[in-house]
Amino acid sequence: MRTILPAAIFAAPLAAMLAACAPGKPPVEPLRAVRTAELRYNAAAESNRYVGTVQSRHEVDQGFRVGGKIAQRKVDVGQAVREGDVLAVLDDTDYRLAEEAARQQLLAAAAQARQAESDRKRLEALKADGSVSAADDEKAQTRAQETRAAAEAEERKLELARNRLKYTVLRAPRTGVVTNVRAEVGQVVAEGQPVVSVAGEGEPEIVVDVPEGQVEAFKTARFTASLASAPDQTFEVILRELSPQAAAQTRTYRARLKPATLRQLPLGATATLVSSRNAPDSSPTAPIPASAITQVNGQPAVWIVRRKGAEPAGAVELARITVNGYRNDEVLVSGLPAGELVVTAGVQKMAPGLQVALPNAVPTVAKNEAGR
Repeated sequence: MRTILPAAIFAAPLAAMLAACAPGKPPVEPLRAVRTAELRYNAAAESNRYVGTVQSRHEVDQGFRVGGKIAQRKVDVGQAVREGDVLAVLDDTDYRLAEEAARQQLLAAAAQARQAESDRKRLEALKADGSVSAADDEKAQTRAQETRAAAEAEERKLELARNRLKYTVLRAPRTGVVTNVRAEVGQVVAEGQPVVSVAGEGEPEIVVDVPEGQVEAFKTARFTASLASAPDQTFEVILRELSPQAAAQTRTYRARLKPATLRQLPLGATATLVSSRNAPDSSPTAPIPASAITQVNGQPAVWIVRRKGAEPAGAVELARITVNGYRNDEVLVSGLPAGELVVTAGVQKMAPGLQVALPNAVPTVAKNEAGR
């Protein structure tokens, strides 16, 4: 007994020290949160997205009907103009001189016409008593007709000179806004050279280029559009014009669409057009993000989450699906029941049976600590 008691006395502290140095129970790791999407089936629809610009239905490049040196430019880009407003003015010195020369030529021709008509009348009076031969009378009549025609021609030349003088002032053909200016004061422009572009603001349109393989579907589709400055505000548009001929370089067909209800759109803005139509003889499909697709034995598959009752967590498992079509950033699938939760991000890190947390899930460890 004397030998056993001291050994027991020394063993108790030693056991306590060893227990204190032993590692504790490892903490429970929180579940990995995953992003999911619920499968929702609907009738398969063909959808395409196009990027275009807002343009005016009526936009005209304005140019002078005569050539010359620009003396004044009255407008700048973005300025609103009304019909008849002056856009630019040419130096009209030469055109005023031409008008004055035409006026003087008309005066001379008119004087000659009056003189020839007076001679014709005198010879006609003398012809009655035989003082003037018939040949002289015919020459007098011919001279009167020639001078009268020459006077009329000079009158038309004067009218033309006045018009050319008037053409040195460039005016807006309609109410709108200046979208482009291609010439400056002092620049010499040719006849018909574009100087200012004016677009009407009352009828904006969205202009897109349609690939050749989508033209037939484009004709019968429904359209919605949005602007880059307000992507959440969509509005319905109607196809107004589709070019019957493809562009030589891009092999695309230009389409112009107008808002279903009249609305103001900023000219030149970037617009996104979405066309959709029901696919003929198609079964219901569910759209999911393209990032959710993976493969198993060369076949398309997805990771789905099997929930544990009402808990915001579950285990993932691999399930095969059928791919029915593609959109810009989505895949149309079928083969799984509606309501299944499909993992849409990080599919390369999934493994069968992996426990994951669904969005807004609270880790089990945190719930246990909160309940203490």
